[in-house]
This record gives sequence, structure tokens and C-alpha cells, in this order.
Amino acid sequence: MATTPDDLWTLLRELIEAQKETERKFQETERRFQETERRFQETDHEIRNTDRQIRELGKQIGGLGEKFGSFTEGLALPSMERLLRQRFGMEVVSPSVRVTKEGRHLEIDVLAYANGAVNTAYVVEVKSHLREESILQLKQLLKRFREFFPEHRDKCLYGILAAVDLSAEMRERILRAGFYVARIHDQIFALDVPDDFQPKAY
Repeated sequence: MATTPDDLWTLLRELIEAQKETERKFQETERRFQETERRFQETDHEIRNTDRQIRELGKQIGGLGEKFGSFTEGLALPSMERLLRQRFGMEVVSPSVRVTKEGRHLEIDVLAYANGAVNTAYVVEVKSHLREESILQLKQLLKRFREFFPEHRDKCLYGILAAVDLSAEMRERILRAGFYVARIHDQIFALDVPDDFQPKAY
């Protein structure tokens, strides 16, 4: 059967319509791509904003932790000073001791010592909540002590871990490590050690 001019025109119109439909679909797809890209950018912006807020919140929480730690140390100092002077005969009690030597640093919450016949020093670390790493931290402080305080190299050296809150299990671990345990009760720190406790000298 022969193709007539009308058939050709009909076919041409169908092709033109199909091309228009294809173009319309391309434009719709392009519009969707642009919308998706816009949403990706919004999501990326929201993620960055959330990340910034989380970092800011982390800083604020860290700041609160430091403030609470300072508050705990401040609360401990008067009773800790009394305990160190009366129980151990310390002559000098210094809070918040910071030493720098040759670019290295050492921080001690409370340092107490006595010369003469007593010839002893105590390093006190004050914690809001005692954890396992607090024991390791105090051990490291005591091991490094004479590097930073050569003037006390001939003294007996002992450690005290003082806390607002600690478990019975943690208390036993501290005692086994050879450190004195002090805990707060009615805003006063008192030693919490057995009568036969033998501290480890460093």
C-alpha cells in the first residue's frame, strides 16, 4: 500500500508531538535534578549547622565540667589543708600547683610538704567522680614529681585521691594501689582508709 502525502504529514505531526513530549520530559527531569540539588545543598547546610551546634555544645559542657571541677577543688581545700596539717604534719599546703620545665608541664590539685624531721610530701588529686584513669593519672604524677621538684628529691612521697563520689569497688582499687582515699561528707573531706592501711611511698 502506497504512502500518501496525508500519511506523511500525519507521521510528521506525530514525530513533532513526540519530540515536544520528550523535550517536556527532559525539562521536567532537569527541574527535578535542580530541586534535588537544592535539597542537597539545604541538607548540607543543615548538617554543617548541626555540626557547629554540637561542637559549641561540647565546648559548653567541657566548660561546665571545668567549673564543677574547680568548685570541687575549692570545696575540698579548707578541710584538705586541715587534714594535711593535723594528720600528717605538713608545713606547706599549696592548691593548684602548675610547673613548666623545658616545655613540659605538670599540674597538681594540692601539693603539701614538710621539711626537717617529717621530710615528706603529699600529692592530692581532687575529682568529682573517681574513675580507673584517676589512679593511673596519680601514679604518673608521682613518677614525674621529682623531675619537676628536684628540691624534694629526698622526701618520702605519697598520693591522696579525694572525691565527692566513688564506689566501694573503686575505693578498694585505690587502696590496693597504695593511695590514701579521701571523700567528702557535709562539705568536709576526711580520710577513708582502714586503721592498718600502709600507703605506698614513691
